[in-house]
Amino acid sequence: MRRNEFVGSLLVCAVAWMAGSSAVAGENWVGTWKLNAAKSRQASASVRAQALRFEATPAGIKLTSDGTDAQGMPMHGGYTSKFDGKDVPWEGNPSADTASPKRIDDNSYENVWKKGGKAVVTATVSVSKDGKTLTVTQSGTDAQGSPFKSVAVYDRQ
Repeated sequence: MRRNEFVGSLLVCAVAWMAGSSAVAGENWVGTWKLNAAKSRQASASVRAQALRFEATPAGIKLTSDGTDAQGMPMHGGYTSKFDGKDVPWEGNPSADTASPKRIDDNSYENVWKKGGKAVVTATVSVSKDGKTLTVTQSGTDAQGSPFKSVAVYDRQ
């Protein structure tokens, strides 16, 4: 009887592991990315340096963003999402309090940033075919209510 319980437990663990792995296997943005300022066209010089880290977790994909702002002050933020388009809390982002990332395909997703329930930025994130470059194209309104567009290019680390 104990052997059957052990084998059953192993089977449950294996199925859970495979289900978790397949959920992120096609999400090619998972990994660590460093901002390439020379290739980026940002609407403002609000970021000096930035690294993004996407990790697979049991709760979904966890994004962690670390860097320095234009004044050299440290920045840190992030969220965890199933990339299903549902709002999740976004810590450390002065421009938004929620994110609603939605997977488009293996190489891209769309993310709507909201502040006080109002959409302020739409970002499209895509990974190049060779898997070496992540491009974030954003449009929206800044803190002063002015429209902006930017393209941030990140290199896989």
